[in-house]
Amino acid sequence: MSKKAIILLSGGLDSLTTLAIAKQQGFKCYALHVIYGQRHASETHAAKKIADFHQVESFRQINIDMSWLKSSALTNHSLTIPEQRTDGIPVTYVPARNTIMMSLALAWAETVEANDVFLGVNAVDYSGYPDCRPEYIKAYETMVNLGIKSAVEGEPFHIHTPLIQLSKEDIILKGLMLGVDYSMSVSCYQADADGRACGKCDSCDLRQKGFEKAGVKDPTLYR
Repeated sequence: MSKKAIILLSGGLDSLTTLAIAKQQGFKCYALHVIYGQRHASETHAAKKIADFHQVESFRQINIDMSWLKSSALTNHSLTIPEQRTDGIPVTYVPARNTIMMSLALAWAETVEANDVFLGVNAVDYSGYPDCRPEYIKAYETMVNLGIKSAVEGEPFHIHTPLIQLSKEDIILKGLMLGVDYSMSVSCYQADADGRACGKCDSCDLRQKGFEKAGVKDPTLYR
């Protein structure tokens, strides 16, 4: 039987690479995109385009209004997106975002009888988010296997994080080896309506340096 997997697809560079890896591993991919009140819709357009291009089994977008969580600059548009890294957990951290998204992916996985979820979290070139750490992902996987039907019946649930120990450079090189077209992705925290990146935020900085270190042209559109 073909393996099935839910892919959390933000529309960014990491989630695009993760989808390509899951397909390479022989999974039938179901792409889930969560609209949580982020600043722009361009990443949603990118996710749809990526899902269509890679011919996923199904693409779903879910609206979860997290705009009332005013501590994050991604959901509170009156806060300024920082243009340089700071020590500690940055203001772009969205409380419990990965926990919520993985729970939604888990629920869909149970519905389509999948036992695998892929997400593109990264602990090397990450921005200080506590919910991107390997120990958190491992603990979450342990927890959910105590409360899902398939695990109780002998089919445990697996969370795949193929990028978690890779640098941005290595992620890009891996994706290019798989034929990924990174011009389809949007990583910027404050991209405009046409998907053009600011070139100044932390996410843009990581992406730019990744392509530079990989020695390949950055296909990103910048304002």
